[in-house]
Amino acid sequence: MMALVVVIVLLALLFDFINGMNDAANSVATIVSTRVLTPRQAVLWAAFFNFAAAFLFGVHVAKTIGKGVIAAEVVSAPMILAALLGAIAWSYFCTHIGLPISISHALVGGLIGAALAKSGPGALLVPGLLKISLFIVVAPLIGLVLGYFIMILVLRTCHRRSPQTIDRWFRRLQLLSAALYSLGHGTNDAQKTMGIIAMLLFTTGKLGAKFYVPVWVILSCHAAIALGTLTGGWKVIETLGMKVTKLKPAHGFSAETAAAGSILMSSVLGVPVSTTHTITGAIIGVGATTRLSAIRWGLAVRIVWAWILTIPGSALISALCWYGISLLNLPG
Repeated sequence: MMALVVVIVLLALLFDFINGMNDAANSVATIVSTRVLTPRQAVLWAAFFNFAAAFLFGVHVAKTIGKGVIAAEVVSAPMILAALLGAIAWSYFCTHIGLPISISHALVGGLIGAALAKSGPGALLVPGLLKISLFIVVAPLIGLVLGYFIMILVLRTCHRRSPQTIDRWFRRLQLLSAALYSLGHGTNDAQKTMGIIAMLLFTTGKLGAKFYVPVWVILSCHAAIALGTLTGGWKVIETLGMKVTKLKPAHGFSAETAAAGSILMSSVLGVPVSTTHTITGAIIGVGATTRLSAIRWGLAVRIVWAWILTIPGSALISALCWYGISLLNLPG
């Protein structure tokens, strides 16, 4: 049994690593697009702040994932294994073809698929799933609206300055906004894997009678996501940073600030949001202040379809994994 728990923890950390690879684009897309940093410098910057987030925020999102998606009594080590396999397979496929999906929703879809295959609809906790489903729509809208209005404020504040002066100011400010976004990304996304590991440890009796997130889990999850960011999903970085719309440093600052504010607020409230949805919405909102035709809407629609298909896609793969794993009669 202990060997199975160790294998699943390592698999969860691998998922966290893939999360960082796919979401590297979220953290560095705007700062690469505006050429404030090179792609390699940008991922180093983002990875550092992904890890630094371990020491600055709580574990509210981890508790939501660990206790708010599926009923505790149906959780087992093989079920979590099936959920992770489905989420990893879907995430790797989308990263490989360059689609910036929500890794968070791949994980939620994996949990849903494995739980449904094992115990049916009664295994799902509807209030938690409704909250997550709501933010599939709300998160990109918040990012879009905040990005639009922050950009309008920037344009009105700086309209008397020369373009060279504005670029010089915001090239410096964008380092700060990118750091803030990476802090938000690190704290929200690393906590989702923390929730999975803590759920596993709790249901297998390794945490005792009370659910909590051990310090070693917090540090290892942040290290894994930082290493994934450092590796970088370069196709996804190209999609978000260079193909959705053209950005200048002022636009990049506005998009990152809008997304960072939304994600950090959600993290404190314990809402597991999609950092991908949020930064993409912010980039579109900022691009819309120039002109709507500046946005490549065909690509944006393709990205949205990837979002829509993520939960059912990863759920289907996880359900199939559960049926396969159940034939092995694993302990737990």
